[in-house]
Amino acid sequence: MKCMVFRSRRHDELYVFVPENQEIDDLPESLRRLTGPLEHAMDLELTPDRVLARSDINAVLAGLRDPGYYVQMPPNPIKPTLYNGE
Repeated sequence: MKCMVFRSRRHDELYVFVPENQEIDDLPESLRRLTGPLEHAMDLELTPDRVLARSDINAVLAGLRDPGYYVQMPPNPIKPTLYNGE
């Protein structure tokens, strides 16, 4: 399966995989609010035997089939920056 990979300009190391024929404007509004602006990072040919650095290939392929996208979160969860009075 061919897919496009987009990187979030708001969150370092957050990537969204979509099938090559899908527009990023078709992504759910709630996801687009989370990611912020997306920029094209690369195109990939995904097969069940391909190894990805941070995601399980079967999870990515399943996400591309339904719901039509896969989100690769950063290695450290997104945490708000809070002021602790220090």
